[in-house]
Amino acid sequence: MTRSRTVTVGSGLEIAYERYGSGNDPVLLMVHGFGVQLTGWNPDLLGMLLQRNLQLVVLDNRDVGLSTHLDDVGAIDPMAVVSGAVTEPPYRLSDMAADTVGLLDALDLDSVHLLGVSLGGMVAQQLTIDAPGRVRSLTSMLSTPDMSLGSATPAAAMALLAPPASTREQAMDRSAGIAAVIGSPEMERDEAWSREAAGVAWDRNNDPAGVTRQFAAIRLSPDRRPGLATLDVPALVIHGAADPLIQLDGGVATAQAIPGAQLMVIPGMGHDLPRAVWSQVVGAIAGLVHRVESGREPAAVGHPDTHEHARWGRLGRPDPTTTEETA
Repeated sequence: MTRSRTVTVGSGLEIAYERYGSGNDPVLLMVHGFGVQLTGWNPDLLGMLLQRNLQLVVLDNRDVGLSTHLDDVGAIDPMAVVSGAVTEPPYRLSDMAADTVGLLDALDLDSVHLLGVSLGGMVAQQLTIDAPGRVRSLTSMLSTPDMSLGSATPAAAMALLAPPASTREQAMDRSAGIAAVIGSPEMERDEAWSREAAGVAWDRNNDPAGVTRQFAAIRLSPDRRPGLATLDVPALVIHGAADPLIQLDGGVATAQAIPGAQLMVIPGMGHDLPRAVWSQVVGAIAGLVHRVESGREPAAVGHPDTHEHARWGRLGRPDPTTTEETA
């Protein structure tokens, strides 16, 4: 059962979000990937971040979940975008970044620590370029500053652009199939969670046409490297060495573009976040946040707190009876 709330941002769009944790803890705003709703964050992972004394804000980007869908625009043929037949998208990543800034305004958050994964990493990069004063630290994960860098393998591209599902069961099968292609080849995948998350997303709001508009925004937004080069924000870049969807070159280019950024490359990790690396990733993200908050982190990022792989059991989705949810 969702507890999402919505706010109206400057563009007039509605952005759905959820907020967890103590109001006294630093805020980590988490932006998810291509076509993924806020329910795509594994609740066990959110629980681990909460245990590290972080307050979490998660959101639905435009065109997914309970945020505004630009239905009047209609679907965009991804192959027409790839071939160059479509050159003008309905919106760009800068518009998605502005939506997120609008959410900060609505929540009276002057600045936050920012985490973006895949498409979310692109949005986070653009937000930091456009509004650097709103970002206390930036973590870009499994992402790239430009789609010419870290290009997908043919198999990964075909999996992502597979025909949309027409039933809930097909959506679950499709999600599991994509995970099998782009996921970590050397680590155990949580197929049960992948299927469960796809079912939840189907029930909440399934919109294949909205995802095509996000695809156009990804492909037709400009190279962010010139903007990233101007940043003076503590930054961490996390990438899987075995990522077939956005290959490692994309993460390396992101880290090289941001002055003082720290690059963490995780061996055997693909375009996912398997449980085996949660301890490592959470330690790095929380370590950066708390170093910045303690004043020990200027413009350059130190080494992550932990390089240890670990497996964690389920903690359950954050519950308002055990964590304070602030509006």
